[in-house]
Amino acid sequence: MVELQPISPPLGVFVLASFSPPPHSPSPPSRASQSADQQCLVYVAMQVSKTSVMAIKSYQYKAEVLVRDYLLADAFVPYASVLGGIFLCKIAYDLTQMISSYYFKGYASLTKIQRIEWNNRGMSSVHAIFIAVMSLYLVFFSDLFSDDLDKGPVTYRSSQLSTFTLGVSVGYFFTDLVMIFWLYPSLGGMEYILHHALSVCAITYAMLSGEGQIYTYMVLISEATTPGVNLRWFLDTAGMKRSTAYLVNGVVVFFAWLVARILLFIYLFYHIQAHYKQIEQMHTAGYLLVFMVPASLAVMNLMWFMKILKGLRKTLAKRQ
Repeated sequence: MVELQPISPPLGVFVLASFSPPPHSPSPPSRASQSADQQCLVYVAMQVSKTSVMAIKSYQYKAEVLVRDYLLADAFVPYASVLGGIFLCKIAYDLTQMISSYYFKGYASLTKIQRIEWNNRGMSSVHAIFIAVMSLYLVFFSDLFSDDLDKGPVTYRSSQLSTFTLGVSVGYFFTDLVMIFWLYPSLGGMEYILHHALSVCAITYAMLSGEGQIYTYMVLISEATTPGVNLRWFLDTAGMKRSTAYLVNGVVVFFAWLVARILLFIYLFYHIQAHYKQIEQMHTAGYLLVFMVPASLAVMNLMWFMKILKGLRKTLAKRQ
């Protein structure tokens, strides 16, 4: 005879305590007894399945409440997005390491600091693609920063999406800045520290205050050149400096830099001049950041552009 014992807590789930006939039974169980055993097993499986589904739905509901009422609440969006940016940097760093060690045979022969910089540049490329796409969308394709005066001054406009995106970028720049300090000067000199420090200050202010986000995003569009610069370093480190890919990459970086970091900044300063009356209404800190950060970055961009031009000339001269 089959004996059923209730287990607590999963709500009335029963299990089979024994499937063997009593010791005094001289014959094997009949077909009716086997059928009863199978029905009990089906019943147990159904009860366990229902309990598991209910538990999963309960956890799913709690997770949705946590995200909706806390992580994506207006007051928590900046902090959640910064933490999310740091977490995504860790994922991008580890994925770069895993993919590179599997597909690039020379990865294992790199020095320790070269592998760290390799992974770091993979991480920065992922951020650059993300922030460049989001910046282009918010500035030129969405209506968030349109010239519609009914929406108020363009310098005070923001949304959950724009604030969240800035938080992710803050998380990246903070992570990269910590790595630069930790391994200084292997991952970059003072110009990188100055660039990242200005970026963190300006992006954090725009994220927390909601002021001047349009100009923050215009500057962040310039990150579109980062993947090309990183690819140039990858090719050089992999011993492909004389390859056609290296030459083509250099030409692409030259024109991308010209558009995203020279011409775009000219348009940015024109936009600032055209909306100066709205900028005057900003708080003092925001007002200063609107002028100081783009001007400082424009000078650095021009210096780096001259280096890119010089390097491209050298590469072309060797080809002749």
